[in-house]
Amino acid sequence: MERTPMESTRPRWTVPVLAVLAASGLLAAAPMSAEAGAGAGGVYYVDSKGGDDSASGTSPAKAWRSLDNVNAVKLRPGDVVRLKRGSAWRGPLTLDAKGTAAKPISVEPYGKGSAPKISGTDDECVVIEGAYLRVSGLRASNCRWAGFQLGGTRNELDGVLADRNVSGVHVVGAHNVVRNSVLTRNDRMSVNDSGGDNDSGAFGVLLNGDDNLITGNVITGSYAASHDYGTDGAAVEVFNGDRNRVTRNIARDNETFVELGAEKGKTATGNLFAYNVVTSSRKRGSFLVTRGPGHVVGPVLGTVAVQNSVYLPARDTIGWSCHDGCSPGILRMRNNVVVVGGQMGFEDGKGADEGGSVYMGRSRRFKLGSKSVVADPRFRSRDDLRLRPGSPALDRGLKLDPEWYGGTAMAHDLAGNPLSGTPDAGAYQN
Repeated sequence: MERTPMESTRPRWTVPVLAVLAASGLLAAAPMSAEAGAGAGGVYYVDSKGGDDSASGTSPAKAWRSLDNVNAVKLRPGDVVRLKRGSAWRGPLTLDAKGTAAKPISVEPYGKGSAPKISGTDDECVVIEGAYLRVSGLRASNCRWAGFQLGGTRNELDGVLADRNVSGVHVVGAHNVVRNSVLTRNDRMSVNDSGGDNDSGAFGVLLNGDDNLITGNVITGSYAASHDYGTDGAAVEVFNGDRNRVTRNIARDNETFVELGAEKGKTATGNLFAYNVVTSSRKRGSFLVTRGPGHVVGPVLGTVAVQNSVYLPARDTIGWSCHDGCSPGILRMRNNVVVVGGQMGFEDGKGADEGGSVYMGRSRRFKLGSKSVVADPRFRSRDDLRLRPGSPALDRGLKLDPEWYGGTAMAHDLAGNPLSGTPDAGAYQN
């Protein structure tokens, strides 16, 4: 997709993957008891080193060896599939069964060691197409396109790891959840050729579906070399997806935090970005890029960005860009803290609906809204975007109804603090 007006080639930066994995608990984890999570259904075990596909699969001592038996078995509500830690397989793992709200179907690790790993460039690694499926603790690495392809409805990824894919998670279904996961170095392109303004790839999460929730994740290193744009990629890419909520995520060293678009005849309407922390040590970057009706993948209507904290200190950066016919119906922003080394924001047309925010940077191309100021927000450090005493972001925000945050249950900051009184700008409340 076409990028923001401030673009130039930027060098690659190595993400400290092992540190991220260790912090997430996915590099190694304590063993899980045989009884945990079993519910009332059957339990199946898979061990790539010590298993046997002719065994029953119903205990660690009788584990299956390959994923073929899992793909073939008819899973029922309440069933659990356990993959042994330290195991590795070539995908796909295909899950198309249907659980229920009371009895979801679970896929989870057992034993000691590193996360069970599924890879292989011939297929997507984990393909979910059913309903009420819960997948946790798996790693999908170097897959054909997506590490996890999340379709169906009411499914959940929790505490997974995706790396070295075109898209760490590709969400094509509706009412699904991606939470508490580490999506790192998904830095491959699916289209990367000269001319045509069509290069695409390097996504932490690609949202093509509607009404999904992306929350509590760490997303790093989503960028790759691009013939058309120099470099490309996004922590979260929204294309033809409506009413998705992207909240309380930590994004580090990505090309862009979020870029939105829709092909003609389709929509990307009403997407929400709240309480996210976005930092980068790269030489170029942006927080949010969206489009009006004059763009080939516009208009993108009803995007809301509220209570986000952004620190992109390099000179070739931009906070947000709303171009090719921006208007309040395209973008609404409230109570953000945006610090960049380049342009704080860009609007054309009627401009965005903006207010309650603190900005700092070299220049801006937008009109400040109610209570917004240009000032140093006094972050604690370049990595800790909480506010120091005396920050102009304290009590800066506009009072908002819970709907701005995605509902009452979502109206709390990145640290879990509820909103009360006049809010501070940014992702943390003091």
